[in-house]
Amino acid sequence: MNRRLSAALVATTALLASSGVASAHVKYVTPGSDPVAVVEFLLSALSDPFNLAVLALGGVSIAVGGLLYLRFRPARRDITLLRSLLTDYQDLLPWLLRLSVGLPLVGAGFAGYFFSPAVEPAAPTFVRLFGISTGFLVLFGFGTRFVATVGLLSYLVGFVLNPALMLAFEFVPGFIALALVGGGRPSADQVIARMADDERTIYSRIDPFYRTVAKPFAERVQPYEALVPIVLRVGLGISFIYLGVAQKLMNPGESLAVVAKYNLTAVVPVGPELWVIGAGLTETLVGVMFIVGLFTRAFSGVAFLLFTTTLFGLPDDPVLAHISLFGLVSALLVTGAGAFSVDEWLHAMDDDPNTPGIVRGGITSEDSR
Repeated sequence: MNRRLSAALVATTALLASSGVASAHVKYVTPGSDPVAVVEFLLSALSDPFNLAVLALGGVSIAVGGLLYLRFRPARRDITLLRSLLTDYQDLLPWLLRLSVGLPLVGAGFAGYFFSPAVEPAAPTFVRLFGISTGFLVLFGFGTRFVATVGLLSYLVGFVLNPALMLAFEFVPGFIALALVGGGRPSADQVIARMADDERTIYSRIDPFYRTVAKPFAERVQPYEALVPIVLRVGLGISFIYLGVAQKLMNPGESLAVVAKYNLTAVVPVGPELWVIGAGLTETLVGVMFIVGLFTRAFSGVAFLLFTTTLFGLPDDPVLAHISLFGLVSALLVTGAGAFSVDEWLHAMDDDPNTPGIVRGGITSEDSR
C-alpha cells in the first residue's frame, strides 16, 4: 500500500509537470480516432484505485498548498517585489497584446486558415488576405483600435457560421483588450498621434482623422482600460475550460489518439486514460482560477509552462496556433487579476490594518510594516 501511494505521489507530480504536452489543441495534431463513449471512459478510468489516488493527491496537494500559502505567506517581500517589477511593464502591455494577436493572424493568413487550423475554407484567398493584412496592421500598430474591432466582428461572424472557431476563442479577449488600450508604444499610432498633436507641424494641419475621431474615441474608452485584466482572465478562463472539458474530458477518443501518437505514457508511466483526465482537469483548474481571479499570476506561470512544454514537446504541432494563448497569458503576468477578483480582495485585506492576523497569514499590521 505504501509503495502504491508513493508511486501515486510521484505520478501526480510528474503528470502535473508534464501535462502540457497533452494539453495541446488535440484537433491540430490528432491522427484520427474511433469515437469513445464519454461516460464509459470516465467510469472505467475512475474505477482504478491508482488513478483515483493520483487525482486525489493532486487535488489535495493543490488545495493544501494554497491554504498554507494564505496562512503563512512565505517570501512575502519577494512576492511583493516581483509583483511590483511585473507591473512596471504596464506601458509595454499594448505591444505585448499586438504581438499576441498579430503574429498568429499573419501565420493563419499565410497558412490559409481562419483564426484556427481547424477552420480551413475551400477558397482561402480572402482568408489569406484578411489574416495577413489584419495581422500586419496589428503588428505595425496602425489604426489598432479600428483593426481590432474589425477582427473581433469577423471572428464573431465566423463563429456563428462555424462553431469550431471556439478553439481560437482567445482572440476575443485579445481583440477587446486591444480596442481598449490601442497601439501603445512602439506603434505607428503613437508616431501619428505625436505628429498630429503638435500644432506646429504641417501634418497636424492636414490630418483629418486624429482630432475628430481618434483622440475623442481614445478619451472615451480611457476609463475602461482598467477592465483589460478582467477581459483577459475571463476570456482565457473560458478558453482553458473549453479545452479541458470539451476537448479532453468530453472527447477522450481524439485525446487518447494524441497520447498514443506521441507515446506520452513513456514520458510519465501512467495509463493513457490518466493522461487525458489529468490534462483535462489541469486546464479546467487553470481556467476556473483565471475566472475567479485567485493566484492569477501563479496560474499564469503554470499556463506559461504548459505552453512552453507543448511548443517544444510536439514536433508537428502548429506553433503559431498557440502564440495567442502564450502571449495573452504572458500579459496576465503583467496585469495581474485586476478588479472583481479574489486576488484584489486578498490584497485589500493585506493593506487593511484592522484585518486580524490570522486572515492576513499570521502577520500583524505592525509586522507587515
